[in-house]
Amino acid sequence: MPCKSFFPRVSSLLLALILLTGIGVSQDLPQTNQNKFRQLGQELPTPNVYRNAAGAPGHDYWQNRADYDMDIRLDDENQRIYGTETITYHNESPDALEYLWLQLDQNVRALDSDTYKTKTGSISDSENKLSFRELKALHHQFDGGFKIEYVRGTDDQALKHVINRTMLRIDLDQPLASGASYSFKVKWWHNVNDRFKDGGGRSGMEYFKEDDNYLYTIAQFFPRMCVYNEVDGWQNKQFLGRGEFTLPFGDYKVRLTVPTDHVVASTGVLQNPDQVLSTTQLARWEEAQTADSPVLIVTEEEARKAEKTKNMEPKTWEFHAENVRDFAFASSRKFMWDAMAVQSGDNKVMAMSYYPKEGNPLWERYSTQAVAITLKVYSRHTFDYPYPVAISVHTNRIGMEYPMICFNGGRPDADGTYTERTKYGMISVIIHEVGHNYFPMIVNTDERQWTWMDEGLNTFLQYLTEQEWERDYPSRRGPAYKIVEYMKGDKSNISPIMTNSESIHQFGNNAYAKPATSLNILRETILGREAFDHAFRIYSQRWMFKQPSPADMFRTLEDASGTDLDWFWRGWYYTTDHVDLSIDEVNWFQIDTKNPDIEKPFAKTQESNQPAFIGDTRNQTEVEETLTEALPNLNDFYNKYDPYGVSILDRDEYNQYLDSLDQDEKALLSGNHHYYEIKFSNIGGLVMPLILEFTFSDGSKELQRIPAEIWRYHTDKISKVFVMDKEVINITMDPYLETADTDVWNNHWPRQVQPSRFQVFKNNQASPNPMKRARKVQEMEQTGSKGGKKKRSKTKKP
Repeated sequence: MPCKSFFPRVSSLLLALILLTGIGVSQDLPQTNQNKFRQLGQELPTPNVYRNAAGAPGHDYWQNRADYDMDIRLDDENQRIYGTETITYHNESPDALEYLWLQLDQNVRALDSDTYKTKTGSISDSENKLSFRELKALHHQFDGGFKIEYVRGTDDQALKHVINRTMLRIDLDQPLASGASYSFKVKWWHNVNDRFKDGGGRSGMEYFKEDDNYLYTIAQFFPRMCVYNEVDGWQNKQFLGRGEFTLPFGDYKVRLTVPTDHVVASTGVLQNPDQVLSTTQLARWEEAQTADSPVLIVTEEEARKAEKTKNMEPKTWEFHAENVRDFAFASSRKFMWDAMAVQSGDNKVMAMSYYPKEGNPLWERYSTQAVAITLKVYSRHTFDYPYPVAISVHTNRIGMEYPMICFNGGRPDADGTYTERTKYGMISVIIHEVGHNYFPMIVNTDERQWTWMDEGLNTFLQYLTEQEWERDYPSRRGPAYKIVEYMKGDKSNISPIMTNSESIHQFGNNAYAKPATSLNILRETILGREAFDHAFRIYSQRWMFKQPSPADMFRTLEDASGTDLDWFWRGWYYTTDHVDLSIDEVNWFQIDTKNPDIEKPFAKTQESNQPAFIGDTRNQTEVEETLTEALPNLNDFYNKYDPYGVSILDRDEYNQYLDSLDQDEKALLSGNHHYYEIKFSNIGGLVMPLILEFTFSDGSKELQRIPAEIWRYHTDKISKVFVMDKEVINITMDPYLETADTDVWNNHWPRQVQPSRFQVFKNNQASPNPMKRARKVQEMEQTGSKGGKKKRSKTKKP
């Protein structure tokens, strides 16, 4: 019989002991509780009247607000932003506030920015080389910081204020009482950075040399109120460039003055379309209000004409936005604009895209459809999208989000061809950035502290949306097996998820991929889809337009699912442990029935199946004759006795044993069950469920799911006995790649050897690039080429 470690009979008493207790390896108990299943007590803040133990806002929950009234001018000749704003701050806290703090995030580009001062680097590598981009970064000369012209009260009297790098404090003459509001005015300007010359960035401009035009994607462009809450007081983390933003909600009235031939995309609803759009464009806009596919409001022909004529006379676009935490806009004479209506519950949403001709053919075909499917899938998993618009704006390479608007990369080559990577990268970034409307623009998490609370949750929902865009969509993140390489990597270069945004190693893996994967594992493996989806919707809806903390999410998902997940949060979020569970040993037992007519033949077969000692084998031929063979009279009873023969005494003893058993015990004794003692070890440190697929000798299979709590007494080594009706020939742990196990070789019994390949190449021969090959195939299909060195014909754009 194949695939056995050993196959003894065991007494029913011993078997009962194994089944009741399991066989574990004793461990010395530490002096403090280090059990991986201990409660998250010290790690989480104490529940209170503001945030309760169930993870919901408490009965005294509050949050402050800030309303803005702004006049902004875009100087297209000098690439500057000029602005004045009136901010009205509403103190809903129970505290009297002695001063107010504002964020000056544009100061990250000031010449004396801490971002430049704290940036590390070296030249003395093995080749002593730097790229021009790296060299330019060392010689940073662009001054993009705020130039604050005044800070005044509504009576136009100067207010005492202090600028502390990326923050500004206004000292009040008297504390702002609880329930009171305070209005003040700020005037400023700043240079707009070129994202390709001045070190990248979330906001800035792109210059198109071919037609001498600019495309502006503008954000963090105005002094903004900091958050004040009962968790941290005033937000006081300086902006260094990575940890994004935390902002209060408010209403915005913004007037944007730009060249008259510019098209503007913005947070909020356009208030004066009849003043900024032509009669024809207004008619198209009305058509789009009920369209179920994108309608061009501004065509490529109109955009090309504007590129050439350049009307620099000013025109003002006015936008209003209610209950948003930020404001951003984009402006260019190069923009095409399309729109369609999407229903989200009872809300009609205008899904829209703005893009230059350089974005086609991809953008006109895919962008607004990607916006639409994002609204549909995200809303199903969270809440109906509450805002009136959702906008995707084309840029080159970046992806960045703001309320109702986002800036997204994905640009074809100049001839209109594109790679598969470009296509799916564009669709994915649009889904991701539009999805940020939900997290953190509505579920208003503190990005300056916890990047994962918006990026991780959003990446998880991005994956779900991608899979509804197309079957077998090439998602980069989400499935458990895609995080394996990161999880098993060098621990000195890995951070726990619960790490401040500015201190994270491997930002993409730690802030995006790992939390997204953890949620996917919760959904698919720990809780199941129904329980997880219910709990996730509860969390999303509880914290709409509020400011949750990590503890609020942890507690809500436990509360709404009815499952203690402290072990999961601890392992996945507070440590850098990885999953590596191993099947170490499998022992196959059957019950000793004590029936001599069964057990003695079995014992005889077992002995005959034992391998022969080499000396015995050689003696069969090399010892020509033994003494008892030469003198048979030396043989007695013991030479003739068969130890495996069944005697009358054997049967009498068996019958007496049967008479001592009740009917249930007799049934167990004669059940012919198979008992498999399996020993497991936890090598990676991260406890997870045991998911085991048993394959039987008749070809059938059975899947068993053992909760992670099996590790609660011994977290490094355990054993468990499985009762089967059929003989097992194969066991596979994690057969569906659910747990991010980093070593699948030790997940099999018996061990399996997987075939693989290695490449043979000549010296200095370059390895083939699969992306270039796919691109070549696309070009050949478009041109009808059979190969060779033919020039590719350019795709004509409409």
